[in-house]
Amino acid sequence: MKKHPIFWKTLYASVLLSPTLLFAQVIDKTPLPAGAAAVVNGKTIPESQVQEALKATGLPPSDQLRSAVKSQLIARELFRQQAAKNAALENRPEVKKAMQEAKDAAMIQLYLRDAIKPPPVTEEMIREQFNTIISSLGPSEYKARLIQVEDNATAQKIIEQLKTGSDFAQLAAQYSVAANKNNGGELAWVSFKLPAQEGKTQNLPLPVAQAIAELTPGAVTPVPVLWNNQRFVIRLDQLRPTQIPQYDDVKAALRQTMERKALEEATLKLVGDLTSSAKVQQ
Repeated sequence: MKKHPIFWKTLYASVLLSPTLLFAQVIDKTPLPAGAAAVVNGKTIPESQVQEALKATGLPPSDQLRSAVKSQLIARELFRQQAAKNAALENRPEVKKAMQEAKDAAMIQLYLRDAIKPPPVTEEMIREQFNTIISSLGPSEYKARLIQVEDNATAQKIIEQLKTGSDFAQLAAQYSVAANKNNGGELAWVSFKLPAQEGKTQNLPLPVAQAIAELTPGAVTPVPVLWNNQRFVIRLDQLRPTQIPQYDDVKAALRQTMERKALEEATLKLVGDLTSSAKVQQ
């Protein structure tokens, strides 16, 4: 299969990103037991389990990541409890052979297989998604780097160091607070229609996208770009005409991605239905 980075970058931004399994309402405000991260229908999820799951992600700790991980553990416990109510699942040969932890996992998998029925992805839906992605692309693709800092003084200091020949990647590793700092501040290839509009910049903040579009290859933003109380120093590395893939080259992979998205949405709905009748402390 031919690779088309812009196409898949756009797809991930518009299709693959799904809402985190967050619960809109905490039903029970009773204080949690010591060492507990949540209590689901009387079953405690220990804080140690949350910490272990956070560590397993390999991502920098944040409140958002912790909330997502805890929500996933709550969802898993809800699934386990529902699966445990079905005696037929427990008597399946593959469940009987498992130890308790593996038994829970096997029962959850069987329960989810029976409970989650995402709608089929049709050829018409795939073609429509393909056309939507293609229509969102601009005439050019941009390969840029950025350094994100929290104050003007640091941003201006970086710009001055770049003027004297300092290496952008090294400065990114030294100063940036962005997740890509150890990758030299490198961004994926991106394309968007001009002039850049809010919500149509492939997940880039609008001021960042606007700044990228105004640069020539090798140029650095002369002043820090301000967005959300953060400052960005941006360099455009490469510029090229947008590469449009053929539908047949990406159809199979696009179907797979859309089917995964449909499964995620069906799972979210099931979690919401179970949560609405569950007693959850967190």
